[in-house]
Amino acid sequence: MASQLTHQHLHSHFLARPRFPGSTSRLCRSRVRMSLQENAPSLAVVGVTGAVGQEFLSVLADRDFPYRSIKMLASKRSAGQNIAFQDRNYVVEELTEDSFNGVDIALFSAGGSISKEFGPLAVDRGTIVVDNSSAFRMQDGVPLVIPEVNPEAMEGIKVLRMVVSTYQAASGAGAAAMRELEQQTHEVLAGKQPTCKIFQRQYAFNLFSHNSSVLPNGYNEEEMKLIKETRKIWNYKDVKVTATCIRVPVMRAHAESVNLQFENPLNEDTARDILKNAPGVVVIDDRASNNFPTPLEVSNKDDVAVGRIRRDVSQDGNFGLDIFVCGDQIRKGAALNAVQIAEMLL
Repeated sequence: MASQLTHQHLHSHFLARPRFPGSTSRLCRSRVRMSLQENAPSLAVVGVTGAVGQEFLSVLADRDFPYRSIKMLASKRSAGQNIAFQDRNYVVEELTEDSFNGVDIALFSAGGSISKEFGPLAVDRGTIVVDNSSAFRMQDGVPLVIPEVNPEAMEGIKVLRMVVSTYQAASGAGAAAMRELEQQTHEVLAGKQPTCKIFQRQYAFNLFSHNSSVLPNGYNEEEMKLIKETRKIWNYKDVKVTATCIRVPVMRAHAESVNLQFENPLNEDTARDILKNAPGVVVIDDRASNNFPTPLEVSNKDDVAVGRIRRDVSQDGNFGLDIFVCGDQIRKGAALNAVQIAEMLL
C-alpha cells in the first residue's frame, strides 16, 4: 500500500521541505533514544485505536521517531480510552476540526471518508498529512509514495504488461475483520454457524473475490485501484496492468502472484540480483528445499519477501518473469510506509 502526502505548500517534491531543527533522518540518527525532543515535530495519529493506528505507534517506537508531543485521535466512540506509549499514558481524544491546531505531521489511517473530511482541515491548519486511505491517491498534485520505489531503480527495465493475482489477508479490512476471522474459526471447528458481520459470508476455511464493489467493466474497486495506482507510482501511464483480487483466510500479510512482460530481455539471475540489492526486500527463493515466501514468515516484519523468481515459459526468450510476493499489510503496507515518509520530512 502506498501513502499519500498532502500539504498546502507541497505540490510535487516533498523532500524540498526544510528539516525540523534538532531532528535528523533515520539514516543519520544515533542509537541513543531520541524520541521525545523539544525541537522535534508535533505528531497526531488519526485512527489510533485501529489495527494500523496501533501499528503506527509500534513503528514510531521501534524507529525512535523524534517528536515533542503526540496526539492520539479516534472516533467519539473510542474517545476516553487510555493508551500506553513509550512509558507514558495518553487519553484518546475525539477527532474534531480543532484537533490539528499546533500539529506538524498527522498520520491518518481511519478510512477514506474520515480522510476526506478531516485531511483538508488539517492541511488548512498547516499540518502535513500522510494518509493511508485511498481518498487522495489519484488526485493530481498529491504524491503517491512508496519510499523504496524510485525511477532510478528501474532504469533500463521497462515493464510493458503486468498481470497480478492478490491474496489479501483479513488485516486489509481492519481489526474487526481480524477478530471475526478468529471467531469464525473457533465457531466452525466447534460445529457452529459462523458469525458473518464484516463480509456477510463465511471467511474461515474459505476464500472469495475481494469484497469491494464490482464495477460495470467487471473489475472490482480494489482491482481498479491497483491498476491506476501502479501507473501513478511508476509514473508510467502506458503500462498495461490487469488484476484479480481475492480475500483469503490469513490473519495478516498479503500475497501476490505477479507476471511481468518486459520491453528488453531480463533473465531471472539478473532479476534475482536486483531484488537482493533492493532496499526493503528480502529474497526467499530456495528451489531445492521448496522454500518460498509465506504470509506467516513476513508477519510483523518490515521487509517484503520475494520468491518463485522464474522465466515465463509462455514467452520466447527472457522477456517475461513470474514472481511471488508477500508483505505485512499492516506494518509495511501501511504503518512503516507512512512513518518512512514522515522521516523524509525531518
